[in-house]
Amino acid sequence: MTAVFLMGSLVAGATGIWLMQRWLPLWLTEYRKVFTDTAHHRLGEFFLFLDPSGLWRVNLFCCGGTFLLMVLLSGSPAIAFAGAAIMLAAPRWVLRFLRRRRREQFEEQLPDMLLAMSGALQAGSSIQSALRHLIPDTPAPLSQEFGLVLREQRMGVPFAQALLHLYDRMPCEGTGLVVSSLNIALHNGGNLAETLERVATTIRARTRLKARVAALTAQGRLQAWIMVCLPLALAIVLNQLDPHTMALLWHSSIGWIVLAVVAVLEVTGILLIRRIVDIQV
Repeated sequence: MTAVFLMGSLVAGATGIWLMQRWLPLWLTEYRKVFTDTAHHRLGEFFLFLDPSGLWRVNLFCCGGTFLLMVLLSGSPAIAFAGAAIMLAAPRWVLRFLRRRRREQFEEQLPDMLLAMSGALQAGSSIQSALRHLIPDTPAPLSQEFGLVLREQRMGVPFAQALLHLYDRMPCEGTGLVVSSLNIALHNGGNLAETLERVATTIRARTRLKARVAALTAQGRLQAWIMVCLPLALAIVLNQLDPHTMALLWHSSIGWIVLAVVAVLEVTGILLIRRIVDIQV
């Protein structure tokens, strides 16, 4: 039985190495294309104009450094390869996090902007002139996004189309309400100042409700992080206390299978907890 298991492990390892040699260069080429395209568009949303090719080279350098550091610390190529893979995917996760945080900041700043715009409209200003006077005094990212709307308009883009571009960059519910209100006012008229006040009140109430929901579900999110960190911390402690026994986990085929099963269960648990605490408001 042991010989059959060892033979199967050798065949699986040889197959895995052959597949890596065959598909890894193609996968890296495709991932580089996706990485550079994503970096080009996402960094443009943050008004950061960096070279995506340079970022790709920096990412590869960080992956190589992570691999060598993990090999020196753990002595396990499998752990080092997993760390390098995480480092390779980390920039996309960071960009996704920064994009979500920028969108949340935009939606938090939007009610004050709408109330100020409503006051300017009641004083007799037009929408464009109200934006031109209010944008210099508003913080980023609100000033950047509405400033881009005005620049597009000066370049000949219709105001309604510029508002749709704003919604494409900031696809949140508050932006949709503002864009719809402004478009309706431009085409059909009406009391836009009162409409903007109501939209600002709605967005502010929704933001407060989201903050309350986030506070109530904070315990569940903390449990997810503890569930991730506890096995890793326990493995490190046990490796320091009894490295000879733990070496079976790091340097054997059975140990690698156990680690793979643990990783799958950890990821599954995290996804389930995130799905439970992700309450749509």
